[in-house]
Amino acid sequence: MKMSRGGDQLSTDFYFYTCPQLEEIVYRGMHDAVQKEARLAASILRLIFHDCFVQGCDASVLLDDTPSFQGEKTAGPNNNSLRGFEVIDDIKSRVESACPGIVSCADILALTSRDGVSLLNGPKWDVPLGRRDSKTASFNEANTNIPAPNSTLSQLISKFSAQGLSTLDMVVLSGAHTIGKARCVTFRQRLYNQGGNGTQDPILQSSFGEQLLNACPQVGGDNNLSPLDMFSPTVFNSQYYHNLLMGEGLLASDQILASPTSSMTTFLLTHSFANSEAEFFENFKNSMIKLNSINVLTRSQGEIRQNCRKVNT
Repeated sequence: MKMSRGGDQLSTDFYFYTCPQLEEIVYRGMHDAVQKEARLAASILRLIFHDCFVQGCDASVLLDDTPSFQGEKTAGPNNNSLRGFEVIDDIKSRVESACPGIVSCADILALTSRDGVSLLNGPKWDVPLGRRDSKTASFNEANTNIPAPNSTLSQLISKFSAQGLSTLDMVVLSGAHTIGKARCVTFRQRLYNQGGNGTQDPILQSSFGEQLLNACPQVGGDNNLSPLDMFSPTVFNSQYYHNLLMGEGLLASDQILASPTSSMTTFLLTHSFANSEAEFFENFKNSMIKLNSINVLTRSQGEIRQNCRKVNT
């Protein structure tokens, strides 16, 4: 199991003297972005997942490819899928104007993901800070570490466990899918070829499945978007878990959590969070702090990037 490198060295008051206005700057930047497009809160939240599952929470996902450097943006789970990089660029620029060379891109990612959730009526938590940015990225880890949308339950548990995250963390963090959208290509199999036998996933609630057929044709339309939560796609709440219990989870990797034949543990957790939004919120805060502490770089490790898209020269 991967353990945090320096996670215990993070502190909520890390920038108290060096950049006391940091959280206000980041919040304003996220507020501006979400006002323009609510979906960006979900996009930034997804960025932090894809970052932390590869090399740890080191902002490696933000690095662009160059002729001599291969980043993670063109890996299968990320290519033509991850978005919100311009939001991070804008906030980094604001932070650099106020506190040049002080705040890492990794810490900005941690704060923006928290603020995006809060701005859509979700919980807010104190973010431990002090991460540094990596000088490397891993295309291969991005292709192997990030759970696929058609993952089985055992595959999901294995991928989360490899990052030091429990089954509880997995079910809680999957609740991030209460906001945002997914591309047709990520759920088409459920509509036309579940199990490779050319039929629709029998778990899909029938009217929900019909809606999805209209949004996702059998051929073409790979980038057509459908809300992960049809009922409240721009509100961070516990509706996601209600959807799963009704057979209206968009992704196979979501719906599998509510299958009692797969796991009574995940099934009962789904019920519990559907019944108590407060319980979901409290657990989400704890699991996000845990996620954001995976294999962090601290002290003299890594660097503080001047530009989140490239390592310092």
